[in-house]
Amino acid sequence: MKDNNRRNFLSKMVGVGIGGAALLTTSAVASGRGRNSSTVTLTEEQKDKLFFIYQEEKVARDVYITLGNIYTDEDTFASIQISEQRHMDSARGLCEKYGVDVSEVDESKVGEFVLPVLQELYDTCVGVGEETLLDALKIGELIEITDIEDLEHAAEGMPSDVVSVYENLKEGSLNHLDAFQTAIARTA
Repeated sequence: MKDNNRRNFLSKMVGVGIGGAALLTTSAVASGRGRNSSTVTLTEEQKDKLFFIYQEEKVARDVYITLGNIYTDEDTFASIQISEQRHMDSARGLCEKYGVDVSEVDESKVGEFVLPVLQELYDTCVGVGEETLLDALKIGELIEITDIEDLEHAAEGMPSDVVSVYENLKEGSLNHLDAFQTAIARTA
């Protein structure tokens, strides 16, 4: 049963990746204008990608908060959730700069998402992570691998400031991945 859950989870992770941003045609992403005249105008698809990455960073933070509350003796979740908040702040800043409406996002509500596909991802991650500490750490590993891939794809064709922020987020995710892999080796 655990293997079947993991297969279903992996299928969802693959399906939810940044390619899932194409499904956002009815998302809460609103068009808007940049804050100053020197801001590059992004396409709606690029704005959708900005919003998706912002929400994906919230998924990571919220999963780590939730799993950290379950596995209170595992410090990995607590330390990385703080970093994920900084990732969210950076991604939100890009949304604000490029006129992407984030007003429907309530960062204080852990586990609540505007995009249904990311709500499902959060629910799945927590469901699998609740089974055992090792499963929870492997969820963290999968989230970071997915974030790295999504950031690489989302950066394609973006203005240099977005690419720079995404590169910084990717570096952070690589560090998180290392931390989860170390914790997995210690726990397995």
